Amino acid sequence: MTNQISPADLRNWLLDDKELALLDVREEGVFGADGHLLFAVCLPMSRLELDILSLVPRKSVRLVLCDGGDGLAERAAAKIDDWGYENISVLAGGVPAWEAAGNVVFRGVNVPSKAFSEFVEIESDTPNVSADELKAMMDGGENMVVLDSRPWVEYRRMNIPTGIDCPGAELAYRVHDIVDDPERTVVVNCAGRTRSIIGAQSLINAGVTNKVFALRNGTMGWALAGYDLETGSDRNFLPVSDAGLNDALECAERVAKRFGVQTINHATLEKWQSETETSSLYLLDVRNPDEYAAGHLPGSLSAPGGQLVQATDKWAGTYRSRLVLIDDTGVRATMTASWLIQMGWPNVFVLKGGLDDTALESGAQQAPMIPVENNVEKISVEDLKQQLDDGSATVVDVATSLEYKAGHIPGAWWAVRSRLGDSLAKIEGEGTLIFTSPDSVLAAYAASDAVGLTDRSVKLLEGGTAAWKADGMPETQGFENMADQNNDIQYKAYDHDDNIEFHMQEYLSWETGLVEQVERDGTARFKHFPV
Repeated sequence: MTNQISPADLRNWLLDDKELALLDVREEGVFGADGHLLFAVCLPMSRLELDILSLVPRKSVRLVLCDGGDGLAERAAAKIDDWGYENISVLAGGVPAWEAAGNVVFRGVNVPSKAFSEFVEIESDTPNVSADELKAMMDGGENMVVLDSRPWVEYRRMNIPTGIDCPGAELAYRVHDIVDDPERTVVVNCAGRTRSIIGAQSLINAGVTNKVFALRNGTMGWALAGYDLETGSDRNFLPVSDAGLNDALECAERVAKRFGVQTINHATLEKWQSETETSSLYLLDVRNPDEYAAGHLPGSLSAPGGQLVQATDKWAGTYRSRLVLIDDTGVRATMTASWLIQMGWPNVFVLKGGLDDTALESGAQQAPMIPVENNVEKISVEDLKQQLDDGSATVVDVATSLEYKAGHIPGAWWAVRSRLGDSLAKIEGEGTLIFTSPDSVLAAYAASDAVGLTDRSVKLLEGGTAAWKADGMPETQGFENMADQNNDIQYKAYDHDDNIEFHMQEYLSWETGLVEQVERDGTARFKHFPV
């Protein structure tokens, strides 16, 4: 029997100074729509094996699981207990009981980071301009530049005209080369508000002498004002010059002094790595993913600084743990650390000489995962095509609903792994069930689950849907053969097919209302450092 924790006791845990991993195991879309605790980290039941070891690396940490009061957390607890986690509790009555006890429930995702940016704008009085004001500046030929603080993929999807991609942690590092005129005005944007505010305030905190503004409401505000966005743009930053680096290092030094950013050396890191059974440790490389892939510290995770501030709960699942930030010069790590300190993380450190004199690994991130329990037989693309042609197989796709919508194997059914038992009953036919997902990783776990849920033969598509597409096989777009409700993920405003302006307005209103909710909740420890 799993330990139960009352809302009152959990609140006390949230307010003490000990490490706490608070996981909500509902699917992200349900987590966002139905509401959750402020510092709950969304780790869907569907992805437990894939993400828990990186999100919660210490198996003796206080670990509390939340759900909607439907028993999902108990199911998750049984699995996690089998994996060696020693101190598991389930929130009695789930989130409904938390709310019934008089506590605040938050909707949406990455709420601590979103609320924090609104706190920053209020406390720092971050300068901003509206879409109309920015358009007038452009039309008037003002000496100005737009810097887009989002990752490259987001920027390529849509951007403000003339905007240059320069993700959050890169701003103070690269602005001196991008903006070589002290009289040039800098406008920082993102899709909505968070990264616009944090990006602009980063440059101000760093002591950049240019006028700096956040674009109020980002690309959403621009679109709502009736202006066109660009798509597929390729304006990016160049390598940092020696002069630019010297200026960036001076900025980082000012920021470190103001916000009390602490550094550690490699000897201290090695000591902490020997203490991970008693203190959780996260090694986070805040450079761009391509730099990480070229060479990174073994055991570190790729966590680009701007995104880490935007969605801290994506990487660090244990609150009040040790966070060690890594880069090559210390600039991006220092800027990122300054924000995490202001967010209330008490143990944030920059690794001095982070990549110096160290044997580095190359390649994309390989996060640890719980092994698949059963060895399901694999099937090749060619064999699947033959079985689909003769009607002896049915494909079950457990990609996200948006991935499925964008392109899937013709005739495939879509399902959510955590609710697979209900979905299988809706899938027609009696032939073999072939499971797939974009890279087949999630599908392997789902196929293993299915063996115990159906009498039909179960196989796994080798290489997943990516292999099917790589072989030039046909694909279909849209929502069809939906064996479950597509509430698996939180849709962004741009992900909807219609009423996009409504969804934009709804999102912006939600974000600006978070500060009042956080104040009522009382568990956040946001900090303001007066100049």
